Amino acid sequence: MALSYEKAGVDINAADRAKEQMSSWVARGDSRVLNQLGAFASLFAVPFKEYRDPVLVLKTEEPGTKQKLAIQHGRVESLAYDLINHLINDIAVMGATPLSVQDAIICGKLEPEIVTGMVKAIAKACREQECTLTGGETSEQPGVLEAGTYVLTASVVGIAEREHIIDGAKIKAGDKVLAIASNGLHTNGYSLVRKLLSNDPALAQRPVDGSTFLDVILRPHLCYYQALRGLYTNSGLHGLAHITGGGIEGNLNRIIPAGLQAMIDLPSLNIPTVMRMIRQAAEATDKDMLRTFNMGVGIAAVVSAGDELAIQQHLTQHNCECYPIGEIIESSEEARIRFTGELSWK
Repeated sequence: MALSYEKAGVDINAADRAKEQMSSWVARGDSRVLNQLGAFASLFAVPFKEYRDPVLVLKTEEPGTKQKLAIQHGRVESLAYDLINHLINDIAVMGATPLSVQDAIICGKLEPEIVTGMVKAIAKACREQECTLTGGETSEQPGVLEAGTYVLTASVVGIAEREHIIDGAKIKAGDKVLAIASNGLHTNGYSLVRKLLSNDPALAQRPVDGSTFLDVILRPHLCYYQALRGLYTNSGLHGLAHITGGGIEGNLNRIIPAGLQAMIDLPSLNIPTVMRMIRQAAEATDKDMLRTFNMGVGIAAVVSAGDELAIQQHLTQHNCECYPIGEIIESSEEARIRFTGELSWK
């Protein structure tokens, strides 16, 4: 029997039709993009006139196993926002402005409605953060992935003024640590959550703050770029940490200089209800919860004591809940983070 690529599981015609639809969303309306979808690579003109000493800021990210839940429940658009918002947060905490995003969608079988829905939503999420989806890759890989399985990833190119890069180097003893609140799990801890749902499917529909557990855990990862960008030139902002896998300790310690320690007051954390439910369902220890989840902290900001209130006010005006959770002290200890007190689960 004669074989063809289509009989082997790859429908090139379906892929071509999907790409034709994608072309109306990718690089739309951005004069910096010099060519369109279909070229071997994207051309992106970057005017550096407003920068004295520009630095490119690069990052690649993926939304983890949350994407399996999102696809399973038809939340394609929210998954796209998870991917882009997480990605942009990672460069925003460095003081960067996002310019161009490239995505990759790898699947066992290309379902045009799902793939075009993803690309449309990714492009929309990019535009909301004033950057552009300039292209990417869609790869159908039967035999490598099962039909219905999708793996998403994306990379971003951003730009920062060298003197305004935020990398923690200015952090000093006496600085304050502020929590900028998350809206839930964001994109971490989902292997545990999926296990809980597998053990107890009824958990998905249990009420959480006027919604369901499933709806709450599938909320898109918040993007903080629009709130943070106005602080890039504020000399009182000394460090920003995006709280993702590894929790507060695993991410805040990435920006604390040697000889200093962040004292984090655990009772001050505003822990989302959904995390209380997860702790109870999993019978998890506080240590495991702190290492797995953000515990309600989307970004940890380290600021000078004299600028603390002004920075809090700025973030509040941009609809970010913000409150103090600790301070920086001098320390000869190897550990850059020390937790004090106990988590409040009331």
